[in-house]
Amino acid sequence: MNKKKGGALGIIITIIILIILVFLSNTDTQKLSYIENAVSTIIMPIQNGLTYLKNKISGNNDFFVEIGNLKQENEELKQKNIELEQSLRELEIVKAENTTLKEYVNLTDKYQEYQSIPAYIINRNISNYNSLFIINVGAKDGVAVNMTVIADMGLVGHIVEVNDSTAKVQTIIDTANSVSSVASSSKNSVLCRGMLGEKKLKATYIETDETIIEGDSVETSGLGGIYPKGIHIGTIEKVVNTQNVTDRYAIVKPDVDFNKIETVLVLKN
Repeated sequence: MNKKKGGALGIIITIIILIILVFLSNTDTQKLSYIENAVSTIIMPIQNGLTYLKNKISGNNDFFVEIGNLKQENEELKQKNIELEQSLRELEIVKAENTTLKEYVNLTDKYQEYQSIPAYIINRNISNYNSLFIINVGAKDGVAVNMTVIADMGLVGHIVEVNDSTAKVQTIIDTANSVSSVASSSKNSVLCRGMLGEKKLKATYIETDETIIEGDSVETSGLGGIYPKGIHIGTIEKVVNTQNVTDRYAIVKPDVDFNKIETVLVLKN
């Protein structure tokens, strides 16, 4: 039905154009000029409007096509970003594993006279009173209570509890722990104990004739039955003299950073 209406309309328009042409052919030039001007005045705005509308529609189509392309490119960029982030995470994991392995190798080389079990810290509990670590090795790895735990910078503590695959370490800065130690300028041993609210040690039982000075290196004395002799602990930060010379004490700063330490060795012998 629509096709028939369109065909009839086309025939009518054709007839009208033919009539206009016949009329124009029988009209003199001057009149024709007037008619052309009149027709131009009517037709030109319509033609310009149609041309503008056509360009506008064409431009919109291009705009929508461009929007579709941008959406596709955005999705592709998002996917690439996800892939890059995944690669970055994998690279960080490999980097961390390599760092851990390097630390293990350095520790093993440094303390090669000992049989040792490499481990890393999986949990920590550091407060004003306690300083405990959980490491990722246990009884099945050969770990036992009272084994010494060390790090690259020195003594960490000793094993106080063991499960099949994990173990608990009491560090030397724990207030319940004490270490028999000796300073580099001293011959006799002193007792280093964790200080309340501090990540430092208090060295007591200093002989009256002992000369202990700031900057002295402090290491284990080998007495007490837990820690082997010669494991580095830290340095004398301050010597405090009291009215009673027998009560004087020293502050020892451990070289191990107990907030940042990650890898350790458990000494078997």
